[in-house]
Amino acid sequence: MENGIEFFHIFWSIVWMFLFIAWFWVLISVVSDIFRSKDLNGLSKALWIGFVILIPWAGVLAYLVLRGDKMQAHNAEAIAKMQDAQADYIRSVVSPADELEKLGALKEKGVITEEEFAAQKAKLLGA
Repeated sequence: MENGIEFFHIFWSIVWMFLFIAWFWVLISVVSDIFRSKDLNGLSKALWIGFVILIPWAGVLAYLVLRGDKMQAHNAEAIAKMQDAQADYIRSVVSPADELEKLGALKEKGVITEEEFAAQKAKLLGA
């Protein structure tokens, strides 16, 4: 009988640990969203942070109910910024000279025509 009690002790400990980690994750998400919200002024941010710190459960739940849709918009905006930054970085790494060299090789092999080469060259050079 004692093994069964130990099993339920371990099981409930795991459940509570999971809930604690999930709660911490939500808390971090809410606090980070408060700080990156451009539509909140400094006083509003301070009040939300105070509410979340002083009354954690009610503060987080109130924030999710009142501003949950804006959290999603902020996440989408952050993802779009990261993708744009990644695309800019990739464009900066690949030089136009390398691309022109590849296009010249394709033209010599007959894969692309002179008109296609000229169009791609103009596109690469921004002309």
